[in-house]
Amino acid sequence: MVVMAERRLECSWKRHVVEQLKQRDRVQRHAFEEIIHQYNRLLEKSDLQTVLSERYQSDKYDLQNRHDSSPGLDLSRNDSLQQEMAQMRIRHQEELTELHKKRGELAQSVIELNHQIQQKDKEIQSNEAKMEEYQRQIAELEGECRELRGKLQDLEQANQTLKDEYDALQITFGALEEKLRRTTDDNQELVSRWMAEKSQEANKLNAENEKDCKRRQAKLQKELAEAAKEPLPLDPDDDIEVLAEDSGKGTGETSPNRPLSRTPSKRVSGQSPQSSLLGSISNIFGRRPGNSYGSSPECTETPSGVCADVRVPATALHVFEAHDGEVNAVRFSPGSRLLATGGMDRRVKLWEVVSGRCEPKGALTGSNAGITSIEFDSAGSYLLAASNDFASRIWTVDDFRLRHTLTGHSGKVLAARFLLDNARIVSGSYDRTLKLWDLRSKVCMKTVFAGSSCNDIVCTEQCVMSGHFDKRVRFWDIRAESIVRELELMGRVTSLDLNHDRTELLTCSRDDLVKIIDLRSNAVRQTFSAQGFKCGADWTRVTFSPDGSYVAGGSADGALYIWNVLTGKLERTLDKNHSSAINSVSWSPSGAYVVSVEKGCKAVLWSDM
Repeated sequence: MVVMAERRLECSWKRHVVEQLKQRDRVQRHAFEEIIHQYNRLLEKSDLQTVLSERYQSDKYDLQNRHDSSPGLDLSRNDSLQQEMAQMRIRHQEELTELHKKRGELAQSVIELNHQIQQKDKEIQSNEAKMEEYQRQIAELEGECRELRGKLQDLEQANQTLKDEYDALQITFGALEEKLRRTTDDNQELVSRWMAEKSQEANKLNAENEKDCKRRQAKLQKELAEAAKEPLPLDPDDDIEVLAEDSGKGTGETSPNRPLSRTPSKRVSGQSPQSSLLGSISNIFGRRPGNSYGSSPECTETPSGVCADVRVPATALHVFEAHDGEVNAVRFSPGSRLLATGGMDRRVKLWEVVSGRCEPKGALTGSNAGITSIEFDSAGSYLLAASNDFASRIWTVDDFRLRHTLTGHSGKVLAARFLLDNARIVSGSYDRTLKLWDLRSKVCMKTVFAGSSCNDIVCTEQCVMSGHFDKRVRFWDIRAESIVRELELMGRVTSLDLNHDRTELLTCSRDDLVKIIDLRSNAVRQTFSAQGFKCGADWTRVTFSPDGSYVAGGSADGALYIWNVLTGKLERTLDKNHSSAINSVSWSPSGAYVVSVEKGCKAVLWSDM
C-alpha cells in the first residue's frame, strides 16, 4: 500500500514537470515564431540569389562565348543585353543590400534571443535546483507522513482501547448510579420514617406533659381549696399582720401568694404546704417559658453579643461606585468597622465606615473571575471569597495578602462559608457538589454530590444548609456526609441566612417570596412579599437584622424592602438611590447601618440618621 502511494506520488510530480515544460515551450515559441519565420524567408531568398547568380554567371559565359565566336553580330543587340544586365545587377545589389540589412537586424534579434535563452537557462537551472530541494523536502515529508501514519494507527488502537474501557466504565457508572438512587430512596424512606417516629414521640411527650400539667394544676387547685378551708392558728411568731392586710384587700379571692406566708408547722404529713405549693407552682409556671412554642424571642433577655438597638434604615448616607461593573456580594466585618464588596472586576474591596461614609481601605486581588460570595471569619481577621473561576480564596484583612486558594470544583463556586471553628470551610458550586475544606492541611476533606446547582450556604455546628436550583433546601450532617432532610419551596432558592441564635432560617426564591423556616419544627413559620418586590437573579441575597426582628432584601427594580418579623408586615421601602437590580444586602452587626449593592457599579450605605 505504501509502495503504491509512493509510485502514485512520483508519477504525479513527473506529470507536473512535463506540464510545466510544455507550458514554457508554448510561451517561448510564441515569442520566437515571427523571427524564425523571417529567418526562413531570408534563407530562401539567399538560396534564390545564389541560384540566380549561378544562372547569370552561366548566361554571362555563354554570351561571352557567343561574342567571341561571332564578333560580327549586331552590336545593338549586345548593348541591349548589357543594359539589361546592368539593370539586373543594380536590382540584385539593392536586394542584396536589403537582405544584408535584414540579416543584421535578424542577427541582433538572434543575439538578444540568445541572451534571453541564457537567462532562461539560468532560470531553468535555478528551478532545477529548487526542484531538487523540493524533492528532498518531499522525501522528508513522506518519511514524516509514514511516521505520522504509524503514530495515527497506534493512537487509533489506543483510542479504541480507551473507548472500550469508557464503555465499560459507563456501564459500571450506570449500575452504581442506579444503586445510589435506590440507596438514596431507601435513605429518604428511612429518614421519613425516623422523622415520623420522632414526631409521634414528640406528640406523645407533649400529650404526657399536658396530662402532667393538668394533674399538677388540679392538685394545686385542690390544695389551694383545702388551704382556704383550713383555719389558721394564731402564733405569736407568725407574721399575722401581713396576712391580715392581704386578706383584707383580697376578700373572697384565692391568690397563689397567700400560702407562701403561712406558718407550715401544723402539717401532719411532715411536708409543709408551703414547699408543696412552691414546688407545684414552680413546676407549672417555671417550665413554661422553656416549653412554650409561641413565646417571642423579644420577651426574653437579649443574649450577650447580640445587638439590642437595631435601626431601621430611612435615608441614604453615602452612595458610591464600588467596582468597575456589576457588584455581586457585600458583607460587614464582625465589628461593623469594615465593609467588603465583591464584583465582576475580579476584586474584593475593603471600605472603612467613618462618620456615615465608606472610605476605601484596600483591594484584595488574585481572583481570575468575578466574585460571587464574601464571608469574614468570626474574629474579622480573614476574608473568604468564592469566584467564577472554580475556586475559593482566603486573604488576611490586615495586610491584604492572599493566603489560600482552594481549587477542585469543576464549575463556578457560588457560595463559601466558614464553619464555627474557623478551621474548616464549606463551598457550594454550579457543578452540583459541596466540598468541605480543612485549612490546616489545605485539602478537601469531603465532597458531597447534591444533585443540583448550589446557590447559597449557611452553617451551624454540625449541620450545613444549602439552597439549590431545583427549589430545595437541603440539610446536611457534616459527620455523616448525608442529607438529614429536605424542604422544597416554590421557586429556585437564591439566598439563605440564619438569625442570631441559629433557630430560624431565612430564604429567598425566584417566586418572589421571602420565608422564615423554624429549624426546630422544619416548617415555614412566616412568608413575606410585597407589591413590586421581585427577585432579580439566582444569587440575590437577603438578610436578617442582628436581633432577628427585621428582614431586608433588594428587588429587581432597585428598591430596598424591609419587613417586620413580629408583625409580618412591610416596614419600609427605599427606592430612590439604585438604578438597577439589587444583588445583595448586608446589615451591620451593630445594627446601625445597612448596605445594598446592585448590578450596576453602585453601593448605598443606609441608616436612620
